[in-house]
Amino acid sequence: MMGHERSVTSLGCNRAQTSINARLGEPQMFYLGIDQHAKQLTISLRDETGSVRQAKQVSTEPVRIGKFLHELRETCGTDGFYAIVEVCGFNDWLLELLTKHGCARVFLIQPEKKRKIKTDRRDAKSLSELLWVNQERLRSGIPLNGVKQIVFPSAIDVENQRITLIRQRIGRQNTRTINQIKHILRRHNLQWQLPTKTFPSKIAITWLKNLTLPSWDRKEMNWLLEELKSISGRLAELECEIATRCINDPRVQLLKTTPGVADFSALAFACRIGDVTRFPSGRSLSNYWGLTPLVNDSGESTGRRGRITKAGSTVARWLLGQVVLHVLRKDTKMKAWYKTIRVRRGNKIARVAVMRRLSVVIRNMLANNQDYWTCRTQMLERRAKQIQKKNTSKPAA
Repeated sequence: MMGHERSVTSLGCNRAQTSINARLGEPQMFYLGIDQHAKQLTISLRDETGSVRQAKQVSTEPVRIGKFLHELRETCGTDGFYAIVEVCGFNDWLLELLTKHGCARVFLIQPEKKRKIKTDRRDAKSLSELLWVNQERLRSGIPLNGVKQIVFPSAIDVENQRITLIRQRIGRQNTRTINQIKHILRRHNLQWQLPTKTFPSKIAITWLKNLTLPSWDRKEMNWLLEELKSISGRLAELECEIATRCINDPRVQLLKTTPGVADFSALAFACRIGDVTRFPSGRSLSNYWGLTPLVNDSGESTGRRGRITKAGSTVARWLLGQVVLHVLRKDTKMKAWYKTIRVRRGNKIARVAVMRRLSVVIRNMLANNQDYWTCRTQMLERRAKQIQKKNTSKPAA
């Protein structure tokens, strides 16, 4: 993570103001940087002057982390402290515990670049310094160079994110199990004897239960059929829950006007966007989901563009990749635009371009409270006017 520095004069003024505040008895805040891992936390605690007051490692065992936070609360007193943590897959319990023990505000960030020399102590020290130096910008939500500040979703959106993620995983398990069953049939060239063209079906499953196979293939088939039945029950339960949550959500009803978007896809998009007003334009959402290309533009280089950043939600990108197939079948204008890119750049790049344009349409749908077809038409009209204006501004040959 890259450090953010103030000028020497600015730091000197801050220290002078801190000493004045201390004499006047004004609140003195502390700044806690935490590098989180599964079994330990590496912490760096700074006071108002920016001096490191404490730097050590703390076990994440409930008794030890509870004791540390209790001592920290006594050290900070009634003034409290700010904390900053890098985002990971198991932040929830720590954020809740910090708030419970008097943390005034927790900042969750994601660094855009990885340090060349990286240790837990260096990371914690850099985090606390980043928080102390940029406290006002972080509190105001002003972007920092090299760091992305994570916006906390609502409690409902957190639940919906979890449900849709589980639905994605179970769907993949279902596909994997079906493929394993088909592999056993192909191994014995029995796929031609399936009583139905589609699988799984009730008739096909009944046939598989009575099919004569070698001993271990028969046992594996029985296990796979039991697993398939269990997965089907979970999928039915999840689909029912997702449908219930979609009924009273106006965002979902708007998103469902997009070709290929049903309850699951619409709910997954909506809960991963959250408050759409935090995206000033459609390009902001495509960048948030990691669909914008990397740019290498320095010195005399011509601004070479590489692969997409893939910095956002993997679920959102995966769903957009599925939705693109339906959009290209039903939206003739989008398909015509896709073909012009495919001729120049190939099929894969053209599909990613459509995904990026779809993210722009989705943002505009939620921001303007309009359906897919209206937003897509308005976007194409604006694009045509921009091209026309650009062509007319060129000098005649």
